[in-house]
Amino acid sequence: MEQKRIALVAHDARKRALIDWIGANIAPLAGHAFWATGTTGRLVAESHPRLDVTMLKSGPLGGDQQIGAMIAEGRLDLLVFFVDPMTSQPHDVDVKALTRLATLYNVPMACNEATADLLVASPLFTGGYTPQPTDFQSYEGRRI
Repeated sequence: MEQKRIALVAHDARKRALIDWIGANIAPLAGHAFWATGTTGRLVAESHPRLDVTMLKSGPLGGDQQIGAMIAEGRLDLLVFFVDPMTSQPHDVDVKALTRLATLYNVPMACNEATADLLVASPLFTGGYTPQPTDFQSYEGRRI
């Protein structure tokens, strides 16, 4: 099994759901490397101490940008971001930037339990799947 590099993020109202989801999927998640924003990382590490979790800054304090940079640098394989669609987020622009980067760089992203379940249940999760790299040549070579 190829080790995946997984980012974990959850809005406050969804942190418990993320912790529970990890617990329900601990077998396929064991052995992978995780990075998580602030409180989410602390809660994951406390609830699942056997996981290798690197804690970043809190999302509103720059953790979302840290994960975004990792995506842009090709250092993440999966983003699990449990979003709270019912609460306005003061750092909504950061959230949008993070989801934009995951989309731009073709990084699989789960925003809820159903999608996260399908990703970790896929044979591609445990296999040697490598997404197609995004080609930015035409954009980078454009003349204005």
